[in-house]
Amino acid sequence: MDNLMLNNKLYLEGKISSKLEFSHEMYGEGFYTFNMFVQRLSDTKDKLYVTVSERLITGIDLSEGNDIIVEGQLRSYNKFVDGGNRLILTVFARNIEPCIEKSKNPNQIYLDGFICKKPVYRTTPFGREIADMLLAVNRAYNKSDYIPTIAWGRNSRFCETLNVGDNIKIWGRLQSREYQKKISENEVVKKIAYEVSISKMEKVNKDSENDVVNVDENFDEEDYKMSSINKDAI
Repeated sequence: MDNLMLNNKLYLEGKISSKLEFSHEMYGEGFYTFNMFVQRLSDTKDKLYVTVSERLITGIDLSEGNDIIVEGQLRSYNKFVDGGNRLILTVFARNIEPCIEKSKNPNQIYLDGFICKKPVYRTTPFGREIADMLLAVNRAYNKSDYIPTIAWGRNSRFCETLNVGDNIKIWGRLQSREYQKKISENEVVKKIAYEVSISKMEKVNKDSENDVVNVDENFDEEDYKMSSINKDAI
């Protein structure tokens, strides 16, 4: 159980951007949801979806506009939407507290999981290299979270060498991305996709010697925005 708590760790600092809403109850414990904005180094903000137990919010003010720290895990679940199942990602809070002093890195995530789809490598119209990779991260009670990730530059080329079933550790940030989805000839809707942007990754080999790929320091967020393709969460 302890190991499964350590293979999925998320730290966020940001501002609450929606009211607290009741989500569901499980085994007598109520859960609530809200959105928060997390600032990037640029002017861009990631809009992230948070789920929190009623037992964590006693005595803390979760009003819109308040700055908070959220520590927890990135979770996934299937939801029936528009006639089909869709993968939904949420930040599952294990600790929430007021953010008094902001740090230099307000968005950090670490995942240790297994590749469950062959990574997809491509290049943007500007020649940038990207790879999409779906990671299965084990959870307690024989469950897994399926988390979309994206790699750039050298990391994306490294993803081309990986296979389904490989054990991978990644470090990065959780980001949101708006996109448009065409649902009919005359109707287009705006949606938000969530994914983990990889800054460093490591393949776990059986002989305990690891292949490490460091962050691509030439990463260009504007190139990413302009080259994104329309797609769902995975």
